[in-house]
Amino acid sequence: MSYLVLARKARPQTFEEVVGQRPVVKTLQNSLIRNRVAHAILFSGVRGVGKTTLARIMAKAINCEQAPAENPCNLCESCRTITAGSSLDLYEIDGASNRGIQEIRELKEKIRFLPTSSRFRIIIIDEVHMLTNEAFNALLKTLEEPPTHVYFMFATTELHKIPITILSRCQRYELQRVAPVELGRHLQGLAVAEGVQIEQGALDLIVREADGSVRDGLSLLDQVFSFGEKNISTDDVVQVLGLVSREVLLRLTRALLEQNSAVALQALEETFSYGMDLKRFTTDLLGCFRTLILCKIQGCDELLDISPSELALFQELALGYSLQTLHMQLTLLMQGVEQMRYSSQPRLALETTFLKLIESHQVTPVVTLLSRLDSLLASNSIQDDGQMAAGEKGSVSGMVKKNLSEPPEVDGKAGAEPPMEPVPPPLEPVNLAISSEPLAQAQGAEQEDGAGAQYLEEPSETPPGHSEEIQGTKQIPRVEPHQRNVRRDWMDFIAYVRERSVWMAQDLQRADSAREQGDELLLSYGDSANCTLLCKEENKRKVAEHVLDFFQKDLSVRFVLPDNRCGETREGQPSPLKERHQLANDPVVLMTAEIFNGQIGDIRVGARFR
Repeated sequence: MSYLVLARKARPQTFEEVVGQRPVVKTLQNSLIRNRVAHAILFSGVRGVGKTTLARIMAKAINCEQAPAENPCNLCESCRTITAGSSLDLYEIDGASNRGIQEIRELKEKIRFLPTSSRFRIIIIDEVHMLTNEAFNALLKTLEEPPTHVYFMFATTELHKIPITILSRCQRYELQRVAPVELGRHLQGLAVAEGVQIEQGALDLIVREADGSVRDGLSLLDQVFSFGEKNISTDDVVQVLGLVSREVLLRLTRALLEQNSAVALQALEETFSYGMDLKRFTTDLLGCFRTLILCKIQGCDELLDISPSELALFQELALGYSLQTLHMQLTLLMQGVEQMRYSSQPRLALETTFLKLIESHQVTPVVTLLSRLDSLLASNSIQDDGQMAAGEKGSVSGMVKKNLSEPPEVDGKAGAEPPMEPVPPPLEPVNLAISSEPLAQAQGAEQEDGAGAQYLEEPSETPPGHSEEIQGTKQIPRVEPHQRNVRRDWMDFIAYVRERSVWMAQDLQRADSAREQGDELLLSYGDSANCTLLCKEENKRKVAEHVLDFFQKDLSVRFVLPDNRCGETREGQPSPLKERHQLANDPVVLMTAEIFNGQIGDIRVGARFR
């Protein structure tokens, strides 16, 4: 007989031999003992975790002559024929190659007959998600109410592709990835059984490459056994499987963190000499930085699928760096790897990424810059306060502070109460812009530009004790009236009105134009129906009030409509605005836009286009 690979030779034949999946195994055993086996069972999970193996063990256990029992005996005729693959009552179908409705119809015809030598007929469909929708529909009724002598068992790696109508008729078991500890123990036992000594580091590499799949681990272990040595070292596994040694990855990671460009580039060159794929190499390097970050987070050690010795190395390396530093390095590395995959020079892009990571230590964090800026602003404010205190004698602010802190002298006596004066009425709030220009310059500027700016006149009389301060300064406030333009600030005015009346703002927004003409605000509308409510006197008064509040101008509101005299260019000829509106609503234009799925663009009504 030809050589049997480990993946077939070491296939479990009882529930105790199954690697991992303890919750699923216990549930299946209890269902066998209590005679509560579902007529349709669905196993799902990633490749190589034992889906088909559990289905075959269940098939043997159901038809075993010692049933009900936790495990098949593997001694009776039914168990031996199922193990050998010669049972006439076990149909194992590949869903990828038998996926049509005709195959399902043939299967339904076969299960109508009673089993030949066993108690039940077992139907195992592997990769069941590959069946067509028609095949699933043909299977629905039979799957819901199968004959009493038939059991269905399905296996799939893509559970989401199975219709919900099928899922609702099955008892589902989701298999997990096998833990590294259990998989390593299993592979170590197989190595001992084969008479091969394998180092722990080499075994850890195989377990890491298997990624929780027992079948992948067995295939890799079989490949290493074929190397022909009785003692397997870590270097042997690296050479046979074409991997990058963890030592090289750790050296490269340490060099990037310690800003050692030479060591980092040499490690990259050593990786290229192994002929390692860049995508695989960068994935392993990202995994190293992820491991360092998880080592810094309390309670995340169980998330790492590495050996205890390797975990100790990563924990020692992570002690010297903060979580923020490691996270920044990982982010930069991920960005560089993404750019490398789309670059015409991937190695050069990766080397540039390494240099960027090394130089990132020289970058000052934003938080540090902001704190320095705050300290500079604080020191400048302290200096400004000191200068203000030193020069407040001849300044207006100094005069105010002095008058607030010291009472004026009356009749040569300091501290005496000043004579009572009538309190002026409070002024209404006005929009003032205070300027510190001297009075003479302010008056000269008023005469030159004629901008209408008003200035406060110098008081003719000064309160007692204030004459020297007022005469010693020529600074006086300057009033600049607030200027808003109707054409420029019209949308802001509509937003201002919307806060007070939504419908009024909507009607004002429908205006084709708004302009200021003398003491009037002219609002032009192409359709008088858009301003019916606004034309009422009470609403016009409200609009005028809003205009006065917003633009600070007392303007009367007048509407320019197509049917009014002001809406015509000359007697007997409609205005261009009304003509544009009529053309836009013409039935032929609307029908054309609807047929060609278009929209109306420019409307030209001048004499040149008539």
